[in-house]
Amino acid sequence: MKGIILAAGRGSRLYPLTKVVNKQLLQIYDKPMIYYPLSTLMLLNIKDILIITNPKDLDSFKILLGNGSRIGIKISYATQDSPKGIADAFNIADNYIGDDNVTLILGDNIFYGHGFLDPIRKIIKNPIGATVFGYPVNDPERYGVVEFDSNYNVLSIEEKPIKPKSNYAVPGIYIYDNKVVNYAKTLNPSKRGELEITDINKIYLNNGKLKVNLLGRGVAWLDTGKPNSLFEASTFISYIEARQGLKISCIEEVAYNMGYISKQELKKIVDRLPDGSYKDYLFSFLISINS
Repeated sequence: MKGIILAAGRGSRLYPLTKVVNKQLLQIYDKPMIYYPLSTLMLLNIKDILIITNPKDLDSFKILLGNGSRIGIKISYATQDSPKGIADAFNIADNYIGDDNVTLILGDNIFYGHGFLDPIRKIIKNPIGATVFGYPVNDPERYGVVEFDSNYNVLSIEEKPIKPKSNYAVPGIYIYDNKVVNYAKTLNPSKRGELEITDINKIYLNNGKLKVNLLGRGVAWLDTGKPNSLFEASTFISYIEARQGLKISCIEEVAYNMGYISKQELKKIVDRLPDGSYKDYLFSFLISINS
């Protein structure tokens, strides 16, 4: 299974914050935004990850994350020259995906909740067709919306419908078999000039191969594309971390807990970090695993 993080786009809803800084490099409390989707893929045991970003931001991501070897994974990079839509990621990543299946996560989506990754891990082991997720929201007209029957068979999926057929939005994480590469090549741009991920999902739906997995009430899905949601996400993360004394999406801690790096490798990382609360946290974590 390959992983893709789509971290391109204009970030226009966050202007002027995004005039000189890529949206996915903005601060969500104490970490860059991209740490959150990256850690989600890592927790799903996906260790081969492609980050797609804008050409002007490529070097910044490489400086931040390098090739991933520091945390026991492989990170590759590609660029999207203009915002052509989410589904364009599969055209860009054609050679990277090869014969593998793929999980795509949007770089501005944050997921948090105990145990919610367990069923996703099972799907990833043997994906058949496509799996999307459903999350209840008050404003489904802002999102892709999935309609399903009592057995969770998908009946329809629509992009930003004027009259939504359900209140279940489709969050920005999608699991596909290898056929997605060929399906992406058949798409035509929508009225807004983009290759829509919903059109990919409709192909799977028409072939009887689209499944929906509902995220439970204990799961938080945060879409950080607007100023208020950026603030709300930071507030949420800060509250949870302060309450529990544990960091969310600390990629070095995740790498150790997943067995990607050894205790000795983690110690080398900590020794090289600049002084500050992030280093203090990882140093305390090292002490805890030595005791």
